[in-house]
Amino acid sequence: MERRGLIARGASCASMAKMKVIEIAGGGLAGLSLGIALRERGVPVTVREASSYPRHRVCGEFINGVTEDTLKNLGIADIFHDALRHHSTRWWMGSKQILEAQLTRPALGMSRWEMDERLRIRFEDIGGRLITKDRVQPELREGLVWAAGRRLEKKSQLLGLKAHFEGVDLNGFLEMHIGVGAYVGLTPITPDGSKVNVCGLFKKGPRAKGVNPIVDVLRHCGLDTLSNRLEGARMDPVSLTGISGFQLGGQRVLDHFCSLGDSERMIPPFTGNGMSMAFESAECALPHLLNYCEGVETWGKVIEEVRDSLDKKFQKRVRLALQLHRCLTHEVGRRVLSSAAVAGVLPFGWLHRKLS
Repeated sequence: MERRGLIARGASCASMAKMKVIEIAGGGLAGLSLGIALRERGVPVTVREASSYPRHRVCGEFINGVTEDTLKNLGIADIFHDALRHHSTRWWMGSKQILEAQLTRPALGMSRWEMDERLRIRFEDIGGRLITKDRVQPELREGLVWAAGRRLEKKSQLLGLKAHFEGVDLNGFLEMHIGVGAYVGLTPITPDGSKVNVCGLFKKGPRAKGVNPIVDVLRHCGLDTLSNRLEGARMDPVSLTGISGFQLGGQRVLDHFCSLGDSERMIPPFTGNGMSMAFESAECALPHLLNYCEGVETWGKVIEEVRDSLDKKFQKRVRLALQLHRCLTHEVGRRVLSSAAVAGVLPFGWLHRKLS
C-alpha cells in the first residue's frame, strides 16, 4: 500500500504539473486524511467543507481499531503522538454492571475539536487548498471524491447527542450504558480524566427540556443511575451537539461517485469504530486515486476498485455490528446479552477484534 514516489515536498514542478487534480467534498476525517496523503505524494488537492474549524462533532472521541501502519501511510501518525491510550471498558445494563474487560488493543482518545484542527493545519501546511463554508452539490465529474457525510434520511427515528462533562469519575475506563432503545458511551478526553465525553444513540421520543437535555433523555430511556451521575456534574453547553436524520449501514451510495467514510456506510456507534473506518477508507482509496492522478487508470475504473476495496474491508464488520446493534436496542436481545456477560460467556475479545 505504501507509495511515496512523488512527495509534495520533493516532487519536481514538471512532475506535479502532470498530476491530475483531486477535489474532495467534505473536510471530515476521511476527507482531510485523504487530502494529506495525496498532497504528500505530489497530488494537487482541494477540500471543500460546508462548515468551519474548529468544531464539535457528535462522536465518541476515541478511535477503536485504526493501526499505526494506517496512520503512517496517511502521513498523520505524529498527529496522535499525545493521544490518550484507553485499555479497559465497563458495561452497564441499566443500573447493573455486567462486564469489565480489556480491549484487545488500545483505543486512541482525542477530542474532535482538537483532531479536526490538527488535520486542517497539516493539510494546509503541505500545500492543500481548503475552502470552508462551501457546500458542494453532487455532480458527476472526474476527480471528485465524495466524503461529505451521511445521507439525509428524514424518516429515521435515530438521534445522536454528545456533550462534555466535568466531575464524572470513570477511573480510566471507557463506559458503555445500555438502556431502553438506546446506548451511551463515556470517554475520558483529558489525561487527568477531569473532562469526559458523553455520547449516545437514542430513538426519538419526547422533546428534552431544561439546561441539560442529555440528562432528560437518559431518564426517558431508563438510565436513571447514569442520569443522576451526570446531573451532579457540570456540562459544557458549547460542546452540546446533536444529529438526526440518519440511518446506519450502507448509505445508498450515489451511482458513479467515489464515496468514502460516512458517505459510504456508517457502523453502529457502540463499536467506537466509525472514526477508524474514516481513516481506513481513505487508505483504501489512496492507491487507486494515485493511479488515476498519474494517468494509469480511468476514473470509472477507480470508482469500481474503490468500492470493491471498501466492501472487502468493511462489509462483514458492519454486518456483524448491525446485528449486535439490533440486539442492544431490543428487549429480548438485551436480556440475552446481559445474561451472557454476567455468566462470563460473552466472547468480548473475539467481538472486539472483529469489530475493529
